[in-house]
Amino acid sequence: MDDLLVERVLRAVECVPAQMLVTYGDLAALVGTGPRQVGAVMARWGGGVSWWRVVNARGDLPAHLLGRARAHWVDEGVPLLPGSTRADLAGHRMDGDRLREAYERATADLPGPGEPFEG
Repeated sequence: MDDLLVERVLRAVECVPAQMLVTYGDLAALVGTGPRQVGAVMARWGGGVSWWRVVNARGDLPAHLLGRARAHWVDEGVPLLPGSTRADLAGHRMDGDRLREAYERATADLPGPGEPFEG
């Protein structure tokens, strides 16, 4: 996987504050890739960032992550939907403009397309 893409995805996740959620698709649109690539980055390298703030379009995570994610959601005040394992994405989704602004600040030091990246 491209080191620059990994860095961009991880920095984007770091822009999501407590009590807020984004989807794999939100991040994909932000960094210029697909949701599956974001998921692959998160699965392999996401352990050091607030991975529980990145959910699928339904507000869910893979079953093996739900127990740990729930604990973080409770700590941060993100409720589950009634009778569900899903987080309240609609009530806690980060505003796209705010995410883009934070992301642009967080990645200002990274090279542009075609420039070398020393990760």
